[in-house]
Amino acid sequence: MRKLSMEELNRLTVADFKNTRKFPLTLVLDNVRSLHNVGAAFRTADAFAIEKIWLCGITGRPPQREITKTALGSTESVVWEYAPTTLEALHQLKAAGYVLVAVEQTTGSQPLPAFQPDPARSYALVMGNEVFGVEDEVLALCDVAVEIPQFGTKHSLNVSVAAGVVLWDFMSKMGWQNGQ
Repeated sequence: MRKLSMEELNRLTVADFKNTRKFPLTLVLDNVRSLHNVGAAFRTADAFAIEKIWLCGITGRPPQREITKTALGSTESVVWEYAPTTLEALHQLKAAGYVLVAVEQTTGSQPLPAFQPDPARSYALVMGNEVFGVEDEVLALCDVAVEIPQFGTKHSLNVSVAAGVVLWDFMSKMGWQNGQ
């Protein structure tokens, strides 16, 4: 076994990436305060070739040094948009037919392994603030809430780590393999 070289990885150029088919999923960052989390979300969005990231409220926007450092150039490949409030972004997504999914621990949330997304639908995953989570009025607009089962003492994951777990779960369940 050996590591693959950069040539063997067949990495796309930014221009090629922009023209590839995207996974029918949008990531919505609801007042995420850490610029490092924002950059990591961009990098994960690029890795999974999702459609778009919405940066809402106080969530930082590129170009900022902390975002750029963590994103490793993915702010150039991933489409993003800013909305002054998360509700504004979600109203647009809902009108466009997206299923709105809060990633949050709630009285009605489903464990992520039990949730089965419909491959024929488009989804918007709402990730909340590092301290306060997804805002209550945002939760009220969401169609469903999912939570990642956790077994330790914290019952909390970093927002960018949680985004990676949920994105991979959705891709796996919706049958996306290598952009297919």
